[in-house]
Amino acid sequence: MKDSNAAAITGNVDVTDASVRRRSLIAACTAHAIHDGLTDLIYVLLPIWQTQFSISYALVGLLRGSYSGTMAAFQLLASRMAKRWGRERMLVGGTALAGVAYLIAGQAGGMVVLMIALVLGGLGASTQHPLASSLVTDAHQAGGGVKEALSQYNFAGDIGKTLIPGLVGLSLVIMSWQTSVTLIGLLGLAAAALLWWLIPVRDEQALAKAKAARTFTGTGSRSGLRALLLTGTLDSAVRMGFLTFLPFLLKSKGAGMAGIGLALSLLFVGGAFGKLLCGYLGARIGMMKTVWLTESATSLFIVAAVFLPLTGVMLMLPLLGLALNGTSSVLYGVVPELAEPGKHEHAFALFYTGTIAGGAVAPVVFGRLGDGAGIPFALISLAVILLLTLPLSWQVQKGLRASG
Repeated sequence: MKDSNAAAITGNVDVTDASVRRRSLIAACTAHAIHDGLTDLIYVLLPIWQTQFSISYALVGLLRGSYSGTMAAFQLLASRMAKRWGRERMLVGGTALAGVAYLIAGQAGGMVVLMIALVLGGLGASTQHPLASSLVTDAHQAGGGVKEALSQYNFAGDIGKTLIPGLVGLSLVIMSWQTSVTLIGLLGLAAAALLWWLIPVRDEQALAKAKAARTFTGTGSRSGLRALLLTGTLDSAVRMGFLTFLPFLLKSKGAGMAGIGLALSLLFVGGAFGKLLCGYLGARIGMMKTVWLTESATSLFIVAAVFLPLTGVMLMLPLLGLALNGTSSVLYGVVPELAEPGKHEHAFALFYTGTIAGGAVAPVVFGRLGDGAGIPFALISLAVILLLTLPLSWQVQKGLRASG
């Protein structure tokens, strides 16, 4: 009788699994696209805010860091709260809060209100990465294809990074930044409503049954996960530091606001394909070889961006984006392999907390360096620091072998 019941449950899981996978991936991709677009829109707005509020590069970094720092600080809490309130409520609520934050930012007349808005935006954004990525992982674990699904999820994030900052950059030609930011806030609220429809509670319940019926292999590796966390933190710190000060580098080379928006779009288009390509590449040739390839290329491209004229930088940006963002897709893909069985959500929350914290600190630190020694020197320093990820990726590879 027990065997019959088990077979019936497994049959139910097989029937619902395809639907759960599809809806989970679509919902996660939607959340990632919107949240990453809202997060990286800040890079387009920073030069405007610097001019309007007459602030230093260090304060520019603080503005960027307030959003990403809050996002990093509350990810573990978001993961815990999801166990009580459910992924649906947390993802929908977080997306709505990010939208409200941009509505407030659109009305900001000073630094205090703007800082409050960015903190609220970071709080809302803290729900997306750990919950959406674990949703994808849990949905795809049984039938395989986790790395490929996470690559699609990461690709969607860069689509958002490409479209939202690019569209706002173009809109600034015909409307004020306050109007553009207010419209983006409304987009965030609309996305929250869409997510409410995409991930109904009944699919979460089906996913929970499917997850309970699966057999997880591997024991995980704490040392490998720690090395992965440090690798991801350095990679994120360099990426966020570079993105924060790229608009100022372009401005010094003669780019206007529309040109900066176009440049970020070119960078993020390359980054989108980099995440998709490198996720699949990592599954074929291995994490370490892929990381060595992408991080070495990123370091060289950053140095080249400092010395090339504006036209050369614009032509190079898609390739730089491919290498700059491609690494993260490979790193995300090995989190489930290094996590202990049943602790994927917690492992993702830890990983994203560390990486986003690195991304929050870097703009402040390197903004101060930029104030003292200039933006070119700060960017070259980022390129050198990135090379530390190469030996760390070897330690991650050892952890993967140990985890079985």
